[in-house]
Amino acid sequence: MPRKKETPKKQPAYKHEAYIEGSGSVVDEKIADTLKKNYMPYAMSVIISRALPEIDGFKPSHRKLLYMMYKRGLLSPDKERSKSANVVGETMKLNPHGDQAIYETLVRMTRGNEALLHPYIDSKGNFGKQYSSKMHFAAPRYTEVKLEKICNELFRDIDKETIDFVPNYDNTMQEPTLLPATFPTVLVNSNTGIAVSMASNVCPFNLEEVCETTIALMKDPDHDILSTLKGPDFPGGGLMLYDEAELNKVYETGRGSIKVRAKYNYDSSARCIEVTEIPYTTTIEAIIEKIIDLVKQGKIREVAYIRDETDIDGLKIAIDLKKGTDPDKLMQKLYRLTPLQDSYPCNFNILIAGTPRVMGVREILIEWTAFREECIQRRTYHDLQKKKEKLHLLEALSKILLDIDKAIKIIRETENEADVVPNLMIGFGIDEVQAEYVAEIKLRNINKQYILRRIEEVDQLRKDIEEMEDILRDKKKIRKIIVNELRDVVKNYAQPRKTMFYYQSDIEEEEEIDDTPDYPVNLFVSDSGYFKKITPQSLRMSGEQKLKEGDFISQSFEASNKTDLIFFSDKAQAYKSKASAFDDTKASVMGDYIPAKLSFDEGESLKTLVPTTDYSGYIVFFFENGKAAKVPLKSYETKTNRKKLSNAYSSKSPLIAALFVGEGADILLRTSSGHALVFNTGMILPKSTRDSQGVQVINLRKKAVLASASVISPEELPDFEKYRSKSVPAAGKPAKELGDSNQLTF
Repeated sequence: MPRKKETPKKQPAYKHEAYIEGSGSVVDEKIADTLKKNYMPYAMSVIISRALPEIDGFKPSHRKLLYMMYKRGLLSPDKERSKSANVVGETMKLNPHGDQAIYETLVRMTRGNEALLHPYIDSKGNFGKQYSSKMHFAAPRYTEVKLEKICNELFRDIDKETIDFVPNYDNTMQEPTLLPATFPTVLVNSNTGIAVSMASNVCPFNLEEVCETTIALMKDPDHDILSTLKGPDFPGGGLMLYDEAELNKVYETGRGSIKVRAKYNYDSSARCIEVTEIPYTTTIEAIIEKIIDLVKQGKIREVAYIRDETDIDGLKIAIDLKKGTDPDKLMQKLYRLTPLQDSYPCNFNILIAGTPRVMGVREILIEWTAFREECIQRRTYHDLQKKKEKLHLLEALSKILLDIDKAIKIIRETENEADVVPNLMIGFGIDEVQAEYVAEIKLRNINKQYILRRIEEVDQLRKDIEEMEDILRDKKKIRKIIVNELRDVVKNYAQPRKTMFYYQSDIEEEEEIDDTPDYPVNLFVSDSGYFKKITPQSLRMSGEQKLKEGDFISQSFEASNKTDLIFFSDKAQAYKSKASAFDDTKASVMGDYIPAKLSFDEGESLKTLVPTTDYSGYIVFFFENGKAAKVPLKSYETKTNRKKLSNAYSSKSPLIAALFVGEGADILLRTSSGHALVFNTGMILPKSTRDSQGVQVINLRKKAVLASASVISPEELPDFEKYRSKSVPAAGKPAKELGDSNQLTF
């Protein structure tokens, strides 16, 4: 059948053709509708079924893998380890992804990889290391795994209907929606996930501290979490900055940043720093590469050699020092400049009943407690029903005990097998289930001793049933069970804290030392935007300045190599640099072209340069409309290393000149109509904003504009006194023109 194309009368914007399955036709459809129909289900699938952890602390990929290991019996202490390839293959029954993706998930949960504070998988073989990007794990056919003992707490009572099961992707078996973990795994082991438009980053905490905090919150909802949960505890150890304000922010909002630095010791005999613990967020290779890069740049001169000495005994980075180096001061410097100090960004985004929520520690533990309460209720109800069923059967035995001979007689005298159960029901007044149970008793067990021994359980069963019914009615008893389970977990699995603390007050932060060599230099700027930095010695030995044809030196300064440079462009932008950023050169070379060197915008050119060492004084901007803006140079000082400042001055009128005047200077203005004016910059007030339009300083004649502005030296001043004005704005006085319009003589 030929495909038909339906075209609406009015074509909507942004359309594409969409084939309607089964109809044999193609219709126009808005892209927005297509995205909504096709992309949104994908995004929701990533968020709900892949990237974010749930309240049991696991993503679906983790849960599926651990459950299949549990089903294979790999939690039994008598079970030998299984090849990882077998586990991966079994997991594919629940997880329809590639075997490599499943294996990478398995690797991260192993003891050998050292990524988790409490690993879930006992491993044998090479599983790489979380702290190294180059130590790769072996193929799954070589490695062996089984579940760690702590997994008993993940699967406890899973067969007692404590959680829901759903069909797997091909409906051939059932899998759990959550694991009934008896402790808050969601906070004990780290978890990172990137979904669509959202992410999750949960840092690990010490198991004992988490359990104690959970118990305290169940007893007192207003419990001070910081008093029991001291801070994150990372598998790699390190030293965490104890910042109460930041920790409280993380605990209450689920967002924040935890600063962690490496732990080291110094071998004085070998003049070697040995780094043994590094931040969880970095790797050995990243640290070594950064230090090597800093040495090459000359920013670190104290390091003689650095090497990776990580071996079977654990992580170690060895840094050999040059003679006379203070190791503590060097480490303070390395903390500032390298990943030896790094921050862990917290984003506690967790799925609760299918909805992603960013929660603080308090809210997470409240949600986990509610989840665990439901698990206890469902387990208790399951056990209650089993005991009621057993009691119901044993009550039938109690009735038979009164007359065993009668029961035997009924069975012996019944002609048809199908009538045995009904006759027993009539003879003893029991129901069908009880009668069936009696009828199935073996002949050897129809004796008084057997029946009495079974009936002895009745009293205990009734007592257990009553206790379970009380538990289901009383929330306090459920919480008491949770508390006891948490204390058992602490008793069996708690381990000492690995990440210790350091305090800002305990450490004298080494001030950043500017080791840039300082020496006198001469700075030159040409009219077309070329810049040269020449030492006085080189300048004395040089001949004429090399320039492009028609170019000339417009500015020159005596400065030092540490001088800050502010380059103002003709597009109201300022570009900051340092004299040390430019190479020493000679007068015989062209120099650096500033728009290219500092990455000016397209079509932007250099207007003027202002060098400074302390950002004191003022810069006065003169505009074509006769206005001037006096701006403190401090306005261009930035704490961060910003290279480009927008709105450096007003763009309302073309800039004629930008003059650095210190505390005050005499300025000569001239106009296109041939008038001149001399005034002191002290007559105008400074402006607080960089892009101020300023004040009128010279009154212009019709169609005239300000042509130039320049600073008058004290030696030249007597020649220009007749053009001085006692106030501004002023009209100025006529001046005799000489030569072209760009030159004036007085």
